[in-house]
Amino acid sequence: MPFKVIVTKDFNHMSEVAAQILIKDIKAKLSMKDTYVLGLATGNTPTGLYKHFAKIANAGQFDCSRILSFNLDEYIGLPGENAQQRAMHPESYSFFMVQELFGLLKNKFNETNVPWGALVEQERLLDELKANPSNWEEQGADKGRAIVIKTDAQSKYLAWIRREILDAYCEKIERHGGIDLQVVGVGGRGHVAFHESGIPFEENKMLLVKLDENTVENSINDGHFSTKEHCPWYAISMGVELVYRAKTVLLLANGERKAGPIAESLLNDPTPLVPISYGQLFSERGGNMIYVIDKSAAKEVLENADRIKQRGINIEYSGE
Repeated sequence: MPFKVIVTKDFNHMSEVAAQILIKDIKAKLSMKDTYVLGLATGNTPTGLYKHFAKIANAGQFDCSRILSFNLDEYIGLPGENAQQRAMHPESYSFFMVQELFGLLKNKFNETNVPWGALVEQERLLDELKANPSNWEEQGADKGRAIVIKTDAQSKYLAWIRREILDAYCEKIERHGGIDLQVVGVGGRGHVAFHESGIPFEENKMLLVKLDENTVENSINDGHFSTKEHCPWYAISMGVELVYRAKTVLLLANGERKAGPIAESLLNDPTPLVPISYGQLFSERGGNMIYVIDKSAAKEVLENADRIKQRGINIEYSGE
């Protein structure tokens, strides 16, 4: 399928265009099957899309009760005495989704799923990793690392995390026929969710990720957490191999900070150093890859438009 880049005027315009793409896909798919499987992201980038989506959904244009959702990622190690408290912590992605989308809908989704990081006890995870170094290995070329638990792990706790937290989430998506459309944002190094720069593309459907120290320090400096002791050091995340198994991937980006990784993902061959560059392989294999980006994020794309078009990627200008 063609790889399409849509350049929009600003954040609100980006959000509106993305919402229309999503809603068109929902209506088309629900005319052919009973349930639509939607992949969701957190962060500031998709919040405008979610507001437009909720407004149109609440106007009755489609039936939310026929939608099943799966989120990309969730922290491990949020403060709380139990899984319920951790899941509803104000910094959890579960809480974010209630605040930014689920709580806005009059007619709720049939089911929502966020990776089950709240079930994992961070202190016990740290103890088990330390006590069983032969049960796992690190992957990645940058600061954020994937912790790959081996299939024959002797630690019952680590084996449980692999089987019931990582593999089970992927298997549940597959049981529902895969994701129809996956919304993603873009990290500063071109990463998707917690699939950080340098983590291999293949054999990484669901990840246990050790966060880099800069991420932890920034979360404290930004006021999300008071101390390192109260801060998550790990996360559960879809890897790009699973993200790009969706029928359509809708990538959103706004602001000049995203201009570099966006252009790099289009101008150069796919590399794990820029995880979103996997979109090229996804498109070549028949996936529907759509970027919706504002003018600031498109700065380097527009400067290199001819080179990008020569690579078979279509660039459209919306609202001009």
